[in-house]
Amino acid sequence: MINKQNLNLSIFSVTFLFATIHLFAKPLNVFFGTGSRNAKGIYHATFNPENGKFTPSKLAAEIGSPGFLTTHPNGKILYSLGRWDGSAGALGYHIGPKGELKEFTRMACPDGGGAHIAIHPSGKFLLTAQYGAGSVAMFPLDKDGHLQKPTVIEHQGGSKVMERRQESPHPHWTGFSPDGKYALVPDLGLDQIVIYKVDTNKPSISKHGVAQSVPGGGPRHMRFSTDGKFIYLLNELSLSVTTFAWDTQKGTAKRLTTSPSLSEEVKAGESFNSSAEILVHPNGQVVYSSNRGHDTVSVYQANPKTGKLKVVQVQPIRGAFPRNINLTPDANWLLAAGADSNTIAAHRVDQETGKLTYQRGSVINVPSPICILFLD
Repeated sequence: MINKQNLNLSIFSVTFLFATIHLFAKPLNVFFGTGSRNAKGIYHATFNPENGKFTPSKLAAEIGSPGFLTTHPNGKILYSLGRWDGSAGALGYHIGPKGELKEFTRMACPDGGGAHIAIHPSGKFLLTAQYGAGSVAMFPLDKDGHLQKPTVIEHQGGSKVMERRQESPHPHWTGFSPDGKYALVPDLGLDQIVIYKVDTNKPSISKHGVAQSVPGGGPRHMRFSTDGKFIYLLNELSLSVTTFAWDTQKGTAKRLTTSPSLSEEVKAGESFNSSAEILVHPNGQVVYSSNRGHDTVSVYQANPKTGKLKVVQVQPIRGAFPRNINLTPDANWLLAAGADSNTIAAHRVDQETGKLTYQRGSVINVPSPICILFLD
């Protein structure tokens, strides 16, 4: 027979244990890539997911224009873009227990500085997108993560819909299909997603096909839906998201619908508006995109059957020019980087609706932040 007093004591102990774990949740390491002359490199801080508070940001690695960052699948290496001594390319850092970074490899890219960087799930290579040069570079990685000499693939053409912005190719993002078999590169100048077939044995990428987006949209960044059935492509110039149906077997994408991030009236009210970053909530039902100029984040409800998006909230970021946003690993918070305000602001995420609420006082200063990267 169960002793009632012991049972109550056990329940109290378990409840106290979970409350203690919740109260003392481990702060998250977060790194910031930067992109202007007033910044000195990659910065680091910690973020407390219980109360939304940051520690002050500190310089973790000195390098020119590190921009976007990514981590190796082993979780022990951080890679960044960067500029040094008249060269530009990629760099690798070992991550210390307190967020300190120690460079151990760098390799220049013949086509100059990149706009985005991503590592393949196999950890065998990474890709960079050279917006200005109109190319994609593939850097092989050895077993210890050292960068090897890159292979550069030039994009060709230009949609020429938007004068000055689309006269030539401008790759803007690099990433991979959920199964890792394809690399996808949105190109703002072409109004296309350029699709490459991945060979991890060599390693290498080879041109496979393209997905045509809306004319004059200016593809910037993209994300897959959580089930891998859809691609959500963010159009920088038209401030919209185009949904594609992804065929896993064929490696092809069929355009379905396009949803505006802001109303035409709102867009017309600003001298400069452009979309910058897109995210998908782990529940698969919510999508986020950032709006520069308007300085907001659009929150969309996603239809899981059709992939169609509907804006349900437009949230001010409490900063200026949000080139990047990111969700904490538990998706309870969205952090917005104000590149022009030199700020990072935290917003709570409603887990039922995906809507955002600014956490007053949850903001830190980082010089010209353009990338937010959590270390899981």
